[in-house]
Amino acid sequence: MTCAERNRINFKKLTGYLIPVLLTILFLYFAFVNIDLKKSFYLIANASIFWLAIYVLVFFLSHYVRALRWKVMIKSVKHDVSVFNLFSAVMIGYGVNCVIPRLGEVYRGLFIGRWEGLSRTTMLGTVVVERIIDIAAFALASLLSVYIFPGNLFNQVIWLKTSLLIGFTSIFIVSLLIVFMVKYEQKFGSVIVKVISRFNKKLSEKFSELFSTLISGLSSIQGFKTIFTIIIYTVFILFLYALNSYVGFYMLEMQNYGAISFALAWVFMTISAYGVIIPTPGGTGSYHIISIFVLSQLYNFDYELSAAYALLTHFISYAIFIGSTIAVIYLVNKFRVKKGIKKENFYTVFDINSESK
Repeated sequence: MTCAERNRINFKKLTGYLIPVLLTILFLYFAFVNIDLKKSFYLIANASIFWLAIYVLVFFLSHYVRALRWKVMIKSVKHDVSVFNLFSAVMIGYGVNCVIPRLGEVYRGLFIGRWEGLSRTTMLGTVVVERIIDIAAFALASLLSVYIFPGNLFNQVIWLKTSLLIGFTSIFIVSLLIVFMVKYEQKFGSVIVKVISRFNKKLSEKFSELFSTLISGLSSIQGFKTIFTIIIYTVFILFLYALNSYVGFYMLEMQNYGAISFALAWVFMTISAYGVIIPTPGGTGSYHIISIFVLSQLYNFDYELSAAYALLTHFISYAIFIGSTIAVIYLVNKFRVKKGIKKENFYTVFDINSESK
């Protein structure tokens, strides 16, 4: 590798780290520039401990259900996968995303693969497939928000229609690709790789790797019953996310400042989710600016109360994800040592020499 190539790679890595940080700073500035944060922190300091406890309980339950859905997805690969290990991997994934966006999805697949002795390619494939399911689910949930919102949501959120159009177009294209992948796995993959290689060899290699990962993930989902169960769990996950938002209103006693409802919580949940999609660490900044916008502009809560809600709920999720990541790695490794199995950490999970194929 030449010096110029090394410099190019280092520049790409530096850019990859700097852009999320710069976006975070920019979003945070615009989110809080005209807000009296003293008032917001006063509201947070007087939050209801009872409703805070309920919020945390629902928060954990939503991710436990996500772990149960993942277990269904990989049942054909290994039917007795530990739900605790799956839940731990889910929390680790979100914990890592709080520091480096999107890297958590990789770690999530690597940890469960190593803990359960499964192919990491297959596990990463199931994570990719799960993300596709989540995108489709949130797109449909957004359409429901358009229906239940007491006004014209497309006029209020000018970027929503474009986002949904892009989302559903992407879902349609991905669905077609998946059909061709499953039905014509060898021919379809090789043709696409050859076409891409004519323009960019490195890109074709990455596509080939992604193609293989997706096929491995898709192959683990077998039968109508499995698909139906995944759909039920997905609906339940969305319900719990909305319920979490709803409980959050009571933490700050927002019922004393305006009308709250589960419909409001559903709309908030779907729109604020776009802030998490933006590649900032843990949705920091992007979640805040969209949450404040939804609560203040769509539902007329004052800016300080809206900011308090965004700050409190984001801090809770951040603290839980980071704390859970540290805790579950410690606990799982403690169990492994008792069984005479070596510990795993953020470095050893990348070792392919002892991976199950």
